[in-house]
Amino acid sequence: MSGAVTLKQNTEFHRAYGRGKVKASPQLVTYVVKNRGLGCRIGITAAKKLGSAVERNRCRRIIRAAFSSISADCSGNWDIVFVARFKTKKLKSCDLIPVMQSHLTELGVIKSSTGAEK
Repeated sequence: MSGAVTLKQNTEFHRAYGRGKVKASPQLVTYVVKNRGLGCRIGITAAKKLGSAVERNRCRRIIRAAFSSISADCSGNWDIVFVARFKTKKLKSCDLIPVMQSHLTELGVIKSSTGAEK
């Protein structure tokens, strides 16, 4: 994910929280909102209640690694915010990929390859 564009401004995150669509699971919360032709950008948050800085950074690395494997499937111009949950720090990135794919498919960021939408 070295070439991916990330969200950095607080206003960008709050725009996703306020205006975006949301999908939640015990492992991850995903917010998506359309942006103005800036491509697919991501932001990752991990609250202090998850643990120490080491644990929070591990959660961010897991989410970043999972997204890098499916980032090629993202179509359109989206701002995506991933919020780590307590179960995130116990997972590996390969365990998080199916959860992330299902969230992004249901929110319309990834086009369904099976042709059967829920």
